[in-house]
Amino acid sequence: MGVKGLQYFMDQCCPEACEAVDLREMARQHIAKGRHNTCTTNDTNPTLVVDGMACLRHWYSCKDWVCGGQWKEFMGLLEHWVKAFTSAGIKLVFFFDGVVEEQKRQEWVKRRLRVNGDIYKVFRHIKAHGEQPDQKLFCLPSGLGTFTSFALRSLGQKVFSTVQEADYEIASYARDHGCMGILGQDSDFIIYDSVPYLSVAKLRLDGLITVLYNREGLCRYLRLAPAQLPFLACLLGNDVVSEDQMQHIRNNAMAEYRRSCPPRSSGTSHGMKILALAQLVSSVGDREERESGLVPRSLVLSATDRELLEKGIRSYLLPGQELFHGVDIPPFSSGSACVMEKFISPDILQVCREKHIEAEGFMVYGVLYEGVVECSNTLEDEEETELLPQALVYRPCREKIYGLLLHRDNGNSVEVPLVKEWFVYPGNTLKEPDMVKPVPFNLPGSQPSLEMLWFGSGPEVCGLRLASFLSVFDCQEFSELYGTIEDCFLATLCLVTYIVLQVQQLSLEDMEAYLSQAVCLRLNSHQELKNIKLPYISSRAVQLGSLYVRGLSHLLGANCAAGCPLLSNALMPWHSFDGRLFHAKYLMAHSGTEHTVLLDSDASCLSLFLCLREKVLDVCKKRDRALLSKPRPRISTYELSPKATEGPTHGDGRRVGYAHAGNLAGGSDEWRRKEERRGKYQPRVEWGMREGMRGAQSRFQNREELMEKRGQRGGERGGDNQSGAPQQLAFHPQFYPDYSDGRLLNMSPLPAQTRGRTRHPTRRR
Repeated sequence: MGVKGLQYFMDQCCPEACEAVDLREMARQHIAKGRHNTCTTNDTNPTLVVDGMACLRHWYSCKDWVCGGQWKEFMGLLEHWVKAFTSAGIKLVFFFDGVVEEQKRQEWVKRRLRVNGDIYKVFRHIKAHGEQPDQKLFCLPSGLGTFTSFALRSLGQKVFSTVQEADYEIASYARDHGCMGILGQDSDFIIYDSVPYLSVAKLRLDGLITVLYNREGLCRYLRLAPAQLPFLACLLGNDVVSEDQMQHIRNNAMAEYRRSCPPRSSGTSHGMKILALAQLVSSVGDREERESGLVPRSLVLSATDRELLEKGIRSYLLPGQELFHGVDIPPFSSGSACVMEKFISPDILQVCREKHIEAEGFMVYGVLYEGVVECSNTLEDEEETELLPQALVYRPCREKIYGLLLHRDNGNSVEVPLVKEWFVYPGNTLKEPDMVKPVPFNLPGSQPSLEMLWFGSGPEVCGLRLASFLSVFDCQEFSELYGTIEDCFLATLCLVTYIVLQVQQLSLEDMEAYLSQAVCLRLNSHQELKNIKLPYISSRAVQLGSLYVRGLSHLLGANCAAGCPLLSNALMPWHSFDGRLFHAKYLMAHSGTEHTVLLDSDASCLSLFLCLREKVLDVCKKRDRALLSKPRPRISTYELSPKATEGPTHGDGRRVGYAHAGNLAGGSDEWRRKEERRGKYQPRVEWGMREGMRGAQSRFQNREELMEKRGQRGGERGGDNQSGAPQQLAFHPQFYPDYSDGRLLNMSPLPAQTRGRTRHPTRRR
């Protein structure tokens, strides 16, 4: 998270400490240095250690982010990024945050609540304008950090997930392995005595040019010794010592600086603050005082503040380092002890830790070692009263994962502990964690042990792994499909069925949108997906997209807990989800599009879709879940524009859903003639029913007559049939031109029960 304002200060006030560097030339110099220094343990291959979490915003440059992520395109961008370095002979090693340490929990909470405010603005913008907001409100797609580590591993890269403070592990690894630099965006790397720190934000990938932040240059400018930088960092505020806790020291330092020093070219008031603190650090205490401890005795501090400062300074000392010769400094330990060891065998804990470090697992390490699971922000509309937050939708699933990991059927009387959940969702203030009880699930016979699931072999154990995985999602019926359909479609089927069972407000159209986009994804290249043009953005579809991607991470967690009956690669979003494609299918499904059109007129896709759809409906019937057709007409002010009457299209003008058929008004003449010869063509009304809308305008001249007519035909419109059985409904236009500028007026009668979100136009945060 870095030192408050230090990097900005270097950019604005200390240009001599910011060097433009050519990474290719750095690599050549690194190789030459290694050849001349035969005693070094450095790898002669030039290696960059990459702070993965800091790079996510720079890697995800896809235009779409609000719909849930363009994962195929993102994979292409990652591959291009990696290739730029490897083709220059530079090896990459990636680190991702694997834990949130308790000492940083409050800082984590502050950031999550701040992002919640941005998400609130995102949904307000979508509902007001029907489009994605600009980059000022950019939010990373859900699960990006989790899935990126797997993506990089699939590209053959070395990836680590941390078990303590990520910056500390990165700096330690880079120093121990003699790497040529650290690529990231965190000013803590200026403070560590490690290897050169390089900016990913200023990286020009085409030429491999970036900025190196020179800690020696900074020290010369501030007139400090390198060993004094950790003290300065703690006074400014960092992850260990909050900015507020040292405010009184900064105030005193500023007052003294104004009295004793003439104005200096610091650029900003923040620059003056850093200069004032640098003066304080260099002046307090003599050498003997410094050697007696990390914080000079002449600095007046309470015992609590002094202890906190010393802890913060120690956090910058890498293994084997010391600040001052002869000072006895106890080692800094940021990793926490295993709190679940009395419930888990040592062999399980060892394998769990190894898989976590190698970025091969998800969720399991947090449960088994710390009894804590966290989840960052998700694009969820806090004004949406119909859809549950993802944290609550997937809690029953997590309860079973915890039960699989922690429950033991061995007569042990020790009560299984609760798991602390730090999940961000609307209404959760994050003042304390949610305490969740592990729930055992029922399998024929006794619950299998982790030892059997993780270390066992043979067909029987394979069957137990699959049964355990499916039971987490209450989808035991799907075991017969294992091996008959691809694992990615089995995973999609489990996830969609689980969502439908948990979210009672989900409709048949929602389910069909999920399944159709997963089935059709492979028909589209990432360029075709990128070029899909949506007529407008639906806030409900945005939330459903994020809900699906969060579900993929739960599939991954359940798979890890059950001993990996499915390959992890099958659970990755680039195999089953694209945000823009899902959005297009959602809009089409809710406009009554026929299945053939919804499945891009592809026979194999249609067949697979109908199979998966039937399986979902069968489970719903067994669980007494009535999955009804509830098409959702466009109801927001932004949808009154002419653009909203058009269907989603590819960049070349083809309508999404007609991969080879021109547009939804019937396709090109050539395609229509071919279909007529095959006996398969049926004339269709264009998506959005534009012709029907124009006809309606001539038939109904005023609002009263229109309302009267619509009231007579109310039984024909979308909704539930009297039998309660799902039905496929034709699309009936709910909007007719009424404004002089051609905009459409919503004339839908108010439903008896709320459909969609409840609006609070006067609500304030």
